[in-house]
Amino acid sequence: MAEKLKIISLGGLNEIGKNMTVYEYGNDIIVVDAGMGFPDNDMYGIDVVIPDFTYLIRNRDKVRGVFITHGHEDHIGSLPYFLRELNVPVYATRMSAGLIKLKLEEHHLAGKTRLITCEAGETVRAGKFTVEFIHVNHSIADAVAFAIKCPAGLCVHTGDFKIDPTPVSGGMIDLARLGQLGREGVLALLCDSTNVERPGYTKSEKSVGASFDALFRGCDERIIIATFASNVDRIQQIITVAEKYGRKVAITGRSMENAIKVSTELGYMSIPAGTLVDINQIKSLPKNKVCIVTTGSQGETMSAMTRMAFNTHRQVEIQAGDRVIFSASAIPGNENAIGSVINELYRKGAEVVNERQAELHVSGHACQDELKIIHALLRPRFFIPVHGEQRMLKTHAKLAQEMGMDPRNIVISDIGKVIELSQNGVKLSGTVPAGRVFVDGYGVGDVGAVVLRDRKHLAEDGMIVVVASVSAEDGGLLSGPDIITRGFVYVKESEGLMEELKEVALEALERSQRGNYRDWTAIKGDIRDDLSSYLFKKTKRNPMILPVIMEV
Repeated sequence: MAEKLKIISLGGLNEIGKNMTVYEYGNDIIVVDAGMGFPDNDMYGIDVVIPDFTYLIRNRDKVRGVFITHGHEDHIGSLPYFLRELNVPVYATRMSAGLIKLKLEEHHLAGKTRLITCEAGETVRAGKFTVEFIHVNHSIADAVAFAIKCPAGLCVHTGDFKIDPTPVSGGMIDLARLGQLGREGVLALLCDSTNVERPGYTKSEKSVGASFDALFRGCDERIIIATFASNVDRIQQIITVAEKYGRKVAITGRSMENAIKVSTELGYMSIPAGTLVDINQIKSLPKNKVCIVTTGSQGETMSAMTRMAFNTHRQVEIQAGDRVIFSASAIPGNENAIGSVINELYRKGAEVVNERQAELHVSGHACQDELKIIHALLRPRFFIPVHGEQRMLKTHAKLAQEMGMDPRNIVISDIGKVIELSQNGVKLSGTVPAGRVFVDGYGVGDVGAVVLRDRKHLAEDGMIVVVASVSAEDGGLLSGPDIITRGFVYVKESEGLMEELKEVALEALERSQRGNYRDWTAIKGDIRDDLSSYLFKKTKRNPMILPVIMEV
């Protein structure tokens, strides 16, 4: 009996971001991507969210390497945390490898990691797997899909992609190779579902260049453009237009500076001599000779654009008349943050231009007609939609059925579920540990559901601490109870309520003295219950109550 191919998603299903897919055949495992996600609004204090690597750590002897489709954070962001646990080779194209190297240096892992650079068209052997790199178009340079072969058959993993017939650089997606693979026979297709709800085709990145030209032409004010740091082709078009109209370009934002550094060193950007200037030099230049390219298109709290808007940027202060261009679409959930920044820019007299007023952003993901082309070229036996929320996965499954695929050959999975594939069929076969691991500062995984629940409780209702000292001999009250509050009420304006709370706490203590006065757990429970019940009746609030009893 031939071994079955197992495909397990540890991230990227029923969510946006945190992409990570495991391919397992016999005693060999390869991993495609190791991304991170951003915390939800109710994940107080959490910096990033990464996949649960438990299954891979338990099977560390089988893992042959990590293969990276492209250099976006939702595909490389958790690599440093993964590589702390498993020291395995990482295979990536040049641009992706350049960004990964910077990330590994930040985490002091660069000298310990085998980072192997590959080109589109190359094939890598990893145990019983061979992985071919296939050029695709996306909103970052050097994106690839993978043709993954093992004795069970051939799988095509598209990564994030679109079909761009007129890309700014790098050439069109290799449709010829995908068609050839389709003729050879594809066991399974794992395909990007991000834009599956949009009909038609995604516009070419070059279409944004014409919009920039129109906004630069005849403008006598300073121009500030916020865009995604990783979209090198977008930044290249901005620099080209700025040079055309005699403007110097200054860059601000660490991720933007890193992306430009990597892309220029690797030859993915061409910056005319004398065009790029230090951000500190812009004050000495006329307004109509300045273009600032910045991070912060999503309204991120500490981004350069947000700091400019709220007067906390050291080098740039927004002036009346500045033309501020947002060359990005709002990622779902960021609308309020972006709106806050835009309102502040208007308050300072700036002119704000976004994609609603001009064609300033195109997606990096394929729409329905492009997805149909990929399905038609590859003609897979089985289909597994990936990279999307439930509605996107279901919509993609429906699209595959419209293309003639048997619904029994389509698998909508979830993170942690094991898909078993062979020439004879496909089935879901059990689960592995999977979920979200929270990173808070230097802590990885030490903040769980209980801690988050407490943080949510504190954020919504505040906290009350009850402090009392009792005698070690007879349990008699020596001092207190004192009431300390944080985030509940302003004490100076609620002295009456504070006195009432003291009385309730005192009654609970006195009642406990008549029972077992050394059962501190029971005493604290009585105080907590009495105060909680009283406060809810009085205020309809439910703060966290922490009794502290000191035995003297």
